[in-house]
Amino acid sequence: MTTTDDLSPSIATFYELMDGADKALAVDLFTADATVTDNGRTYRGRDELLEWLRGEASAYTYTSTWVAADETDGIAVIDILLEGDFPGGRVQLRYTFDLAPGGLIRELTIAA
Repeated sequence: MTTTDDLSPSIATFYELMDGADKALAVDLFTADATVTDNGRTYRGRDELLEWLRGEASAYTYTSTWVAADETDGIAVIDILLEGDFPGGRVQLRYTFDLAPGGLIRELTIAA
């Protein structure tokens, strides 16, 4: 299994920031025209990504356990088990990252 040490720096930093107090700092890891699809909604561009980071992505507290991770040719697929105060309390999510040349995140899809 890949660990954060084995992932592209932008992805490893994304997870470090998502575990921190100010998730909005992660916006700098995305291209200007990046998209994030989470919980059935797509956010486009940095303004909408900030909305997502400050809203949906910060709405609950949770712990995360890495289940599987792989990165090949600029595409990373990471499965994480989340447990927290969100409805249902436990879910395994798949994060699929597509990196732009230069290493910034171009697209992120989060799905159950």
